[in-house]
Amino acid sequence: MAKRKHEGASDMSSDERPDRELKAATRAMWALGDYHRFARETVWELGPVLVEACGVSPGSRVLDVAAGSGNVALRAAEAGARVVASDLTPENFEAGRREASVRGLELDWVEADAEALPFGDGEFDVVTSSLGAMFAPDHRKVADELLRVCRPGGTIGMANFTPEGLGGQFFGVFVPYMPPPPLGALPPVMWGSEDHVRELFGDRVESLDLTRREYVERAAGPSEYCELFKETFGPAVATYADLAGRPERTSALDREFLDFATRANRGAPGGPAEYHYEYLLVVARKRAA
Repeated sequence: MAKRKHEGASDMSSDERPDRELKAATRAMWALGDYHRFARETVWELGPVLVEACGVSPGSRVLDVAAGSGNVALRAAEAGARVVASDLTPENFEAGRREASVRGLELDWVEADAEALPFGDGEFDVVTSSLGAMFAPDHRKVADELLRVCRPGGTIGMANFTPEGLGGQFFGVFVPYMPPPPLGALPPVMWGSEDHVRELFGDRVESLDLTRREYVERAAGPSEYCELFKETFGPAVATYADLAGRPERTSALDREFLDFATRANRGAPGGPAEYHYEYLLVVARKRAA
């Protein structure tokens, strides 16, 4: 597999060092909790949706970016593709490998930054990312990299939370309690804006299908829903850890989070809680050479 050459730590400039520190902190954050359990209980149904939308077929070369524990990558391998699952946080790969073993699948797991993918130009027929690459701060770099590693005429598929949907409201609860984003970072949910995606891909794609869809997350009730995130979702675990020793701030976040989970619940009275998340399904065909 052809790979880009990356400079070693001894070659870092003063401008590169803060970026390396940011990446290390981001990796550590997403390694907290239990991402595989979180994904299985919330977003797991999106994997097959993206695989089908991208037309993944036997023999296809597929790269899943920000793969986590393999939500999309495992399904692509089940479709007969040759799959690379990449993620900035390789701590999640162990669960993915176990899942692959249970399913009798073989795929490669590669540590990789969505803003600087270590793969050759045009190396893949299909490049995917489900609620993953959208969290990288530099959207332009991500779009450039997704396009670069996709072959001419190939497919790029993404599932991204929309700004207007429940994902935007969820992050609205946590952002005031989190450290400020890096200078110039764009909100992840902008990837769910049709105009933003069109601007990022521009005339480098020959077609761009953008469809708003919904999926549903479920829990026994609003309290249990909050506890799931506090126990398993890295950014939530990190936020609460940062608030340790500040009980008033912790209590305020608890109240706001539970209020969100109660208001957003669309389940029937007395039944399980249901949370309907809107996402933008992006399917782009890279312009042929």
